[in-house]
Amino acid sequence: MHAVVVAGGRSTRFGERDKAVASLAGTPLIRRVADRLAGPVESLVVNCRPAQRAVIADVLADYPRPVTYALDAPDRAGEGPLAGMGAGLRATDAERAFVVACDVPFVDPAFVRYLFDRAAAREAAVPYREGYPEPLHAVYEVEPALDAIERALDGGRRRADAALDALDASAVREAAIGTHAAPGAFTNLNTRAALDAAEDRLRRR
Repeated sequence: MHAVVVAGGRSTRFGERDKAVASLAGTPLIRRVADRLAGPVESLVVNCRPAQRAVIADVLADYPRPVTYALDAPDRAGEGPLAGMGAGLRATDAERAFVVACDVPFVDPAFVRYLFDRAAAREAAVPYREGYPEPLHAVYEVEPALDAIERALDGGRRRADAALDALDASAVREAAIGTHAAPGAFTNLNTRAALDAAEDRLRRR
């Protein structure tokens, strides 16, 4: 199993700091995500902007799995998370990969394994919460996903879910999520307030 962490966003709702390396209880967010994935995955691809690479590489310097950095392509710069997904998937030689955002510090490794199982005979396994897909918390078959992503971007569609309608995907509904994912596994920290709330959650443990 392999994973892609998408970290190239501009973090406009987060403030001036780069969300990927913002500290959560003393550990940068992207390191928390990577550490949660260290059990199920054999390698990690990090998608980021060129200006982010050095600081993220420093944060992941002693990571126990091989790490590859997939920089945003110049012709796709500024095209959002879908372009980041494409850059990350293009950098892996795996048949399938779990794609996740860098701001989901409680991602559940057991649920990642479950998604790989659900994706085994399909082109993707995508969780749906409250009727909406979670494309940045999903497993993809790399080649079909790349084709779908390129078609979507060429058509001017940049949302992270823009490629899903072209894929034979297993929809993982809320009942399965409740059974297989730990509470809080999908918590994403898009704002400073969300980061502060996560700090409080960790303190109460």
